[in-house]
Amino acid sequence: MEQILELAANAIYAAMAAAALYGVYTVIMLSRRIAQKRFSSQAQADEFLDQVREELRQGNREAVVELCDSPPWWSKAVPQLVLVAMANLHRGTAKVRRVLAERFEKDILADLEYRTSWVATIVKVAPMLGLLGTVAGMINAFKKIAGAQSTGIKPEALASDISFALVTTALGLAIAIPLVLAGNMIHVRIGKLQDSVQQDLGRFVEELDAGARPEGTIS
Repeated sequence: MEQILELAANAIYAAMAAAALYGVYTVIMLSRRIAQKRFSSQAQADEFLDQVREELRQGNREAVVELCDSPPWWSKAVPQLVLVAMANLHRGTAKVRRVLAERFEKDILADLEYRTSWVATIVKVAPMLGLLGTVAGMINAFKKIAGAQSTGIKPEALASDISFALVTTALGLAIAIPLVLAGNMIHVRIGKLQDSVQQDLGRFVEELDAGARPEGTIS
């Protein structure tokens, strides 16, 4: 039984370390992904939209497509969605709006929410692993107390088991609390991304409404 509890202790430490590392990795990847999808500033967004507007007013749709596929725009959410819009111009502005909303939700937000869900999972799992360590440590301590009458027991033996119980609880909280804060930060950044993309796409679609669409499209 004692050997099983020792193996369980090592497994708990390993699981908590893996959870902490994966949580940090996921937060870093989410932060980089959001930064990749957003314009670095409003000035950069204005620069891109101004170029798109000029090409649309000249009726040069191929130039718009080339612009969206060129650095530094190809990785941004708005240029990706502008490409979708250019492929659906023949369907009319109203349909383009719906397609853009659906693609933004499906291709960008869904991926970010999926990754965010892993952070939330680790936030829940880490304290549970700590609680498991607490239970394992207390079981081992009480087992030694139960055999104290016949075998005797040293205080340091109990201290070791109780220390393990408390350390795992503390580690679980130490993993979960920063990830809660990081998860909230990620949600705020996703919200800002959503707001900025909707604003920029609104400007783009307004340009289509103003007459940039080719004649003969379905309204």
